[in-house]
Amino acid sequence: MKITYFGHSCFAVETGNGRLLFDPFISGNPLASHIDPETISADFILLSHGHADHVADAPAIARRTGATVIANFEVAQWLSAQGLAKVHAMNHGGWAKFGFGRAQYVNAVHSSSLPDGSYGGNPGGFVIESTRGRFYYSGDTALTFDMQLVARGGELLFAALPIGDNFTMGVADAIQAARWCGAREVLGVHYDTFPPIQIDRDSAGLEFRNAGLSLHLPPIGDTIDIG
Repeated sequence: MKITYFGHSCFAVETGNGRLLFDPFISGNPLASHIDPETISADFILLSHGHADHVADAPAIARRTGATVIANFEVAQWLSAQGLAKVHAMNHGGWAKFGFGRAQYVNAVHSSSLPDGSYGGNPGGFVIESTRGRFYYSGDTALTFDMQLVARGGELLFAALPIGDNFTMGVADAIQAARWCGAREVLGVHYDTFPPIQIDRDSAGLEFRNAGLSLHLPPIGDTIDIG
């Protein structure tokens, strides 16, 4: 499965039946200054919660591409109020069918407010099932026993997990999260963008290897293949 990393928690996945873009935050990320959001394509945009570092570029990309935006109810309502017509609201535990397959909105332990200060509902993550395989994006979260429920659905090609600590899980908890959800391949997200979440990449990679897991930290703009 081809994955393109755009910095922070933004990445795109080619499923074979659609290009999924997660949590687009590019224009406000100094580490992604070489990425032009106008060049990013998407058939679906999935938002884990309402914080600006996850939704900032979503309205503009959705308008330009015509992508369907998938988010929790409150974030979906906020997007609809901005004039986006192709918005699909979800809530925790529910599955929905799309052109790429199925998506489930799952629990995350974090907070959520929208860029204008309005209520962003409860944060979450996504389990994606497609013809290319199954993967999990946890969104911004602490380690939670709910991650064990993800493993019940079958094998994961990979999990996208935050590793930056301070606002989310750090490396040690992300390793435990990978074990609980059943992922041997991990795409690290939510790190290095701001001083409180800067990491030692070499040390993080070593900790994952010592746990028998693979941590992928591709350069911003690069595409990798997992699974």
